[in-house]
Amino acid sequence: MLAATFAAVFVALYVGHSVGDHWVQSSCQAADKGKPGWVGRLADARHVLGLTLTKVILLAPVVLLLDLHVSALGLILGFTVDAVTHWWADRRTTLAWLAKVAGKSEFYALGTPAHPAAPATAGGGYAPTLGTGAYALDQSFHHVWLLVGALIIATV
Repeated sequence: MLAATFAAVFVALYVGHSVGDHWVQSSCQAADKGKPGWVGRLADARHVLGLTLTKVILLAPVVLLLDLHVSALGLILGFTVDAVTHWWADRRTTLAWLAKVAGKSEFYALGTPAHPAAPATAGGGYAPTLGTGAYALDQSFHHVWLLVGALIIATV
């Protein structure tokens, strides 16, 4: 039963993450969350609050309709770990630092003007894309912590 609970919780959190990160997050939050100081910290906090509420809203019917056995403590701890790690990574400089320490700086810069093979328009100008190394590393970092959060929710 634990494996089924974990699987159902992980799927709900994964879908909630995708919806919260891409549909619920405002353009202002996305633009400001990496800024230095309180402007960035608060924009990131607002983003993570909306993201976490999205995950809670999507997980609730899964837990209720599938009659999953989860504890209040597991939910609190799992969502806290997920929220704190998401906030940390979305400050941007923190994830850039982690990429540097892991030897992934060039991949982190992929798809941006900072990368030696930056995408360009026919006229030679920057051609921004959604597919950057920073985005890929950001999402994979979040997925690891979704897994940890789901394990906590399912087992505590």
